[in-house]
Amino acid sequence: MSKYVIIGNSAAAIGCVEGIRQVDQKGEITLIASEPHHTYSRPLISYLLYGKTDEQRMKYRPNDFYKKNKVTKRLGETVTEIDKKQKTVTLKSGEKIQYEKLLVATGSNPFVPPMEGLENVKNRFSFMTLDDAKALDKTLKKDTKALVVGAGLIGLKCVEGILDKVATVDVVDLADRILPSILDETGSDLVKKFLESKGVKFHLKDSVEKFEKDKVVLKSKKTVDFDVVVIAVGVRPNISLVKDIDGKCHRAIITNNKCETSIKDIYAAGDCTESADCATGDMKVMALLPNAYMQGETAGINMAGGTKLYENAIPMNAIGFFGYHMITAGDYVGQTYEALDGENYKKLFYKDNRLMGFIMIGDVMRAGIYTSLIKNKTDLTTIDFELIKEKPQLMAFSKKKRSEFLAK
Repeated sequence: MSKYVIIGNSAAAIGCVEGIRQVDQKGEITLIASEPHHTYSRPLISYLLYGKTDEQRMKYRPNDFYKKNKVTKRLGETVTEIDKKQKTVTLKSGEKIQYEKLLVATGSNPFVPPMEGLENVKNRFSFMTLDDAKALDKTLKKDTKALVVGAGLIGLKCVEGILDKVATVDVVDLADRILPSILDETGSDLVKKFLESKGVKFHLKDSVEKFEKDKVVLKSKKTVDFDVVVIAVGVRPNISLVKDIDGKCHRAIITNNKCETSIKDIYAAGDCTESADCATGDMKVMALLPNAYMQGETAGINMAGGTKLYENAIPMNAIGFFGYHMITAGDYVGQTYEALDGENYKKLFYKDNRLMGFIMIGDVMRAGIYTSLIKNKTDLTTIDFELIKEKPQLMAFSKKKRSEFLAK
């Protein structure tokens, strides 16, 4: 009987369990995770604070998931070491667990740069996990002044979660615009103005010089009063378990299209990995829940002796703040087409008769057509691209292409 060990309990780990069980109904699966909770959807932690969901509805799979899939769960326990020769993982307690096939789905950790005085701030938090959100929530009152350091995806989702619970929210970021990793200047300005209309105050092109007891001094010498601080500067893939045993890593763990690492019988999936962008072939961290699940499922099927390839991923983000939605995908290279209508914005990037990437804000209907064009590397001369630019619709495709779309 095969012995599978999975390190992690988020989308990639769940995908792995379900992938294994598609092929092997009897093998032993042991799932080990540092967090003590039933698997949950991390992107929903802001909605938990916001009051749009609860812990039960956050669960990524039903309560009977582990039992139904015959998984031995070791939640609240941490793997400290992998022995690739003996094929064991060691827990913090010293216990060793044998594996035949191993999945590393350790995600990412918050990056906290050195900041003078931060260690003396009592109410300081990250915003990555359910426990982070619950701990932060306990400190929030109607007269609380909140300071968020970081105007990226995590920082702004935190803003969404806490804005209606506190008196003020100030956001500090060194960049000259919000969401700089996914939005251009026009898109960033639209979202910034929307959030400002809700009461958020931004301090851009600025950074923390030092923390004092109840205020922060910025490099610009401005001061901002606070009661709680959330550090959301960025994340780093959690690669140490594989890197420590000489597994191939760059920014994250390198995987092939079977989700294998460079070490025999060790697989990796999710935010701790780099994989190939199907549109460009470049190795990238593509931290998106559906990508993590597909990687995990691919790994599980291959671990159990089946065959599946992970080869249809592109960088992509689908997010929203207070009902204001945006979808971005692909690479921002080549010629551009822009359309701005009030709070709706669209920018397409195309090169060598291929759509390379897009930004859509506000009206994001039919973004899937643009995504398909990128993933399929569609030759734009074979469709009515002028129509597609303005109105993505199947009628811009030939009858044959429409049939292919609808068959998917």
